[in-house]
Amino acid sequence: MKKVVIVGAGVAGLSAAFNIQEKSKQNGQKVDYLLVEKDRHLGGKLITEKLEGFLIEGGPDCFVSEKPAVLQLSAQLGIKDRLLTSNEDNKGTFVLSGGKLHKLPEGLMLMVPTKILPFALSPLISWPGKLRMGLDLILPKKEGDFDETLAGFVNRRLGREALDKIAAPLIGGIHGGDPETMSLKASFPRFLQMEQNYGSMIRAMLAARAKMPPAQPSSAGKPKHTYFMTFINGMEELAQTLGKRLDRNKIMLGKQVTRIERRTGPEGNPAYTVHISGTDPVEADAVILAAPAPNAAELVENLDAGIAENLRGIPMGSSANISVAYRKEDIPFNLNTFGFVIPAIEQRKINAVTYTSTKWDFRIPDDKYVLLRTFVGGAKNQELASLDDRELMGLVRREFNGILGITAEPVLFKIHRWIKARPQYTMGHLDRMAAIESRLDQSLGLYIAGGSYRGIGVPDCITDGLKAAEKVMDYLHSGSG
Repeated sequence: MKKVVIVGAGVAGLSAAFNIQEKSKQNGQKVDYLLVEKDRHLGGKLITEKLEGFLIEGGPDCFVSEKPAVLQLSAQLGIKDRLLTSNEDNKGTFVLSGGKLHKLPEGLMLMVPTKILPFALSPLISWPGKLRMGLDLILPKKEGDFDETLAGFVNRRLGREALDKIAAPLIGGIHGGDPETMSLKASFPRFLQMEQNYGSMIRAMLAARAKMPPAQPSSAGKPKHTYFMTFINGMEELAQTLGKRLDRNKIMLGKQVTRIERRTGPEGNPAYTVHISGTDPVEADAVILAAPAPNAAELVENLDAGIAENLRGIPMGSSANISVAYRKEDIPFNLNTFGFVIPAIEQRKINAVTYTSTKWDFRIPDDKYVLLRTFVGGAKNQELASLDDRELMGLVRREFNGILGITAEPVLFKIHRWIKARPQYTMGHLDRMAAIESRLDQSLGLYIAGGSYRGIGVPDCITDGLKAAEKVMDYLHSGSG
């Protein structure tokens, strides 16, 4: 029986293992797998903790539903009824500008206005800034297929004020990246397609808005889907369900892959010897590296120095998220929105605040409390993520006091740090990926998957893991493996 070793049990690795298991059941040629994870936790950044009745996310707290991978996988796993929509009655986001919180105007899609009156009346953007954004309707589209930074694109289409106050905090914050260095093609290729297809971001967003189907309410009266969604017991519920569907005898937790050697298999095809800490080496016909780029680089160094060099060229940023619970009576304002983002020009130490207990149900023990989540680090101010707990909480409390007027002691807090763990899709990322994939095509039976490569969101990682598994199955069934 052919065997695949999957290195890394984040959602990409779990999805790859699940797909191999399911595909193997559907055809006559069985394929075995072994999933190896250095931590004792399945799911990678999908970490959900329950502390004193509070549900706290250590990594992503949701996914974007317009990318269908999570919805499709949930249906396949039988947990579609566990999906949780955001509380749309409180939908809305604020932006800190000039030291004050301003609500993003109604009808703003991503960073583009689609309703004139709310945008015109909003104090967030100055009148010169609004007029500059309106020039998007008449500016010519870019000629040529060259890449550009996210900042360059937004500045070119909508102007600097739109970049600083809307695009950078809203869109750059998704990646924890710096818009001045982020590759548009790698991070947001959709924007380039919109410009090319419609000649204007505003026209493209108006067309997209016109095509949106009306929200379909469930039997309980809530929408079946919202733009952001999660699971009743948090995002780790997806990872744990995947883990339960896999054969536990084919999962190694707390074991690190230390070296991979290529050899010649019995049929003359490439094969691999995978060395794992604390156990005997494992022989495999194929390997999927579902690990962050720096870890994957170490493992392929002796197989292909060119692949390793390009993997090391993918920068990794550091960040931390801090969940803080308060008594509701200690919050001096109404938490009737999803939260706010903070542009870099405000010179604050935190990047954004999510009002977790407003955005989602089932996150607090009862209505006497509120739960907030804030973020530090990213491409800028990375050093803040490494502060010790006392320093970091002191920083957060000062910022909460200065922005929100909160002076009370928190009921509890929890810090999750991601040091050199957030991939940055900087200029040249697609060239690096093309070079990596070209060399992988020559390294039969070796594949990569995960957030470092073709998309950082949970749906992207699932899709990447599923596709890696399909490539492995095709390779092993083609007679090449």
